[in-house]
Amino acid sequence: MTSAPLSRLGSSDLNVFPLALGGNVFGWTADEAQSFAVLDAYTAGGGNFVDTADVYSQWAPGNKGGESEEIVGRWLASRGSRDAVVIATKVGAHSEYKGLKAATIAAATEQSLRRLGTDRIDLLYTHFDDETTPVEEIVTALDELVRAGKVRHVAASNISPARLTASLEFAGKEGLAAYVALQPHYNLVSRDTYEGELAEAAARFGLSAVPYFALAAGFLTGKYRKGGPAVDSARAGAPGSTWRPSAASRC
Repeated sequence: MTSAPLSRLGSSDLNVFPLALGGNVFGWTADEAQSFAVLDAYTAGGGNFVDTADVYSQWAPGNKGGESEEIVGRWLASRGSRDAVVIATKVGAHSEYKGLKAATIAAATEQSLRRLGTDRIDLLYTHFDDETTPVEEIVTALDELVRAGKVRHVAASNISPARLTASLEFAGKEGLAAYVALQPHYNLVSRDTYEGELAEAAARFGLSAVPYFALAAGFLTGKYRKGGPAVDSARAGAPGSTWRPSAASRC
């Protein structure tokens, strides 16, 4: 990996490496030793932006969710590198903390802090929007976490343009913590979700876009080809592969 200049994330004070490291596989297809090796290699190359979620990897047999956060937390403790790394995690998808009611956001965040072994989360995403909960309740709950010092900045993933705009307008009107980044499903194969109204809303409010599945789960690397050998991999969730992961394992 070639070291690259850090970039400011939206309107935040977070300066991040342009390539985030996703922790989706930690505790799933990568055990702790392998995960530590990946984290070490990423940071050795200048990386400082690690992305995980409370639900990673609940879909794997025998897992309860939070395995990735726990591994990241132990790695941070063993390397003494907490202040050198920007930690992003997500709430709202774990089966025990489903949705974005205010109490659920608060409880899920406490569990993430415990698993990560830290006193603050640098960037907290709402993993999936919860349209049964008013944006006013979600934004207010996130603002309370920021004011308490438990979260530095907030962001959104898997949200509609209308709900994103409503959230940002409410935060601005009330002077509350506003989303600084957006994590859409976006790559050269899957463009429709982001391009258009969602990208326009992100640009209007100055949000950084941090796409997931940027390589279409390996498809854009040339790993999966028509007429080529079948790929036996739990990560083979891409066009042309012979296996499709569940929705929970895809983001």
